[in-house]
Amino acid sequence: MCNGVTHYKENCPRCERILTDHGRVYDYYDDYSAYMDIDSIQLADGIPGSSGGEECLHLFACSNCTFEKPVIIKFSTL
Repeated sequence: MCNGVTHYKENCPRCERILTDHGRVYDYYDDYSAYMDIDSIQLADGIPGSSGGEECLHLFACSNCTFEKPVIIKFSTL
């Protein structure tokens, strides 16, 4: 995930294939959101209190049936 420590694995509820991490949801907002400060961009993620918090919202998707699911990933310390 974001810090290279956390691993997340879940099967697609539609076709049972493994969902793939497509990165932070915020990176899909517009052309420049991937370059914004994470604490600032988290203000728009829909999760109350997430700015400056210990979690990151990632988009997981199925390459077989295109099912998508946002998943909250907790930061891990190295």
